[in-house]
Amino acid sequence: MDKQEYIDSGILELYVFGQLEEPEFSEVVRMSESDADIKAEIVSIEKAIINFSESVSPFLSSENYEKIRAALMLKHGVVDMAPKKSNIFLYLGYAASILLLIGVGYQYQKLQEKDTQIVNVEKERSDLQKSVVDLTLQNKESETALSVVRDNNNAVIALAGQEVSPTSFAKVYWNKNTKAVHIDAAGLPEPPEGMVYQVWALKLNPLTPTSIGLLDDFKGNSKRIFSVENANDAEAFGITLEPAGGSVSPTLEQLYTLGKA
Repeated sequence: MDKQEYIDSGILELYVFGQLEEPEFSEVVRMSESDADIKAEIVSIEKAIINFSESVSPFLSSENYEKIRAALMLKHGVVDMAPKKSNIFLYLGYAASILLLIGVGYQYQKLQEKDTQIVNVEKERSDLQKSVVDLTLQNKESETALSVVRDNNNAVIALAGQEVSPTSFAKVYWNKNTKAVHIDAAGLPEPPEGMVYQVWALKLNPLTPTSIGLLDDFKGNSKRIFSVENANDAEAFGITLEPAGGSVSPTLEQLYTLGKA
């Protein structure tokens, strides 16, 4: 094997990394002492490793970095030829592991960002679906309110405010053909927590009240148009404020509106 083939064989790199066993190690030492080209090639390899170790030094502890440099450099940058092995592969492995962890961490962060984006898109879609449902319900309420108001077969009975709430008012839309009764409660204040408005169909002589329904979900009904039960042969209508679930008989002290049919 000529000198150039010897240099290209990789044996000098193994020598620098401390991976040669006897007698190869002693042979390289001998040839480097007698051949300037081989010695120059060894120095070139060592300098290349020093430069590389400096480039990865931010990822190594100062102690490990100094060990790498001490294994490769003397006072003037010349590597000690003594037959001892270097731990360069171990240190470079540490650096590679750290770089791998940094890469994995970066990819994990990107994955987390994508997951967050997916969650946000799902929330936006859910909010949009809720808005569509709300608009659909509002449209149905509007259609119901318009059909009640525009039905010429409906008798309209005005209910005036009473002593407990003089400014209150309501309307009864009573279709005596279909027996359908609707209450327009837009003029009633929102009931307190735990209370509900109850509608009464009244016979006047003697005074006989009959409950025909509760105005439930007052907050959720934006149009405040409620369907109640058949009024039969009612002569008047009244609305009282009662405990949640309604009462068997009206609480007259909480009579909000009253009107004759």
